[in-house]
Amino acid sequence: MTETRTSSVTAEQAPVRPHGGQGGSSLMTERGRTTIADEVVAKVAGMAAREIEGVHEFGAGGVRAFGAIKGALGGEDGVTKGVSVEVGERQAAADIHLVVEYGVAIPDLAQAVRGNVIRAVERMCGLEVTEVNIAVDDVHLPRQESSAPADGEPRVQ
Repeated sequence: MTETRTSSVTAEQAPVRPHGGQGGSSLMTERGRTTIADEVVAKVAGMAAREIEGVHEFGAGGVRAFGAIKGALGGEDGVTKGVSVEVGERQAAADIHLVVEYGVAIPDLAQAVRGNVIRAVERMCGLEVTEVNIAVDDVHLPRQESSAPADGEPRVQ
């Protein structure tokens, strides 16, 4: 006698598979659709990028200046500053503007940020990330701790 096995997943629970087959998305099922706002994907991407050592800040000069003013007025320093995304039904793409710490290898940093953003967005949002473009807009230079000469002698007497 032949034994037949049935799946414990019902047709109502199974995800609808997109045509062209990359495995499917759990965002579209026979029982409904889950949509994720662009702002949510941008926050996930921004947090993932911040986790990488060597990233100092986000945004181009104008965005950083606006953020400083907003922060001084008590506004929230947004996680999405310097991050823009495009979100479709199954895919997302991100553009991230960074300020990097001086001395960091920029190609290695960009690769690490890109990989972390892709992993986070795909895991948390269930979207395929088609691209993560990184623009390095500035380098953060270390500040001197003191204006006194290194030998400890004052410059003028």
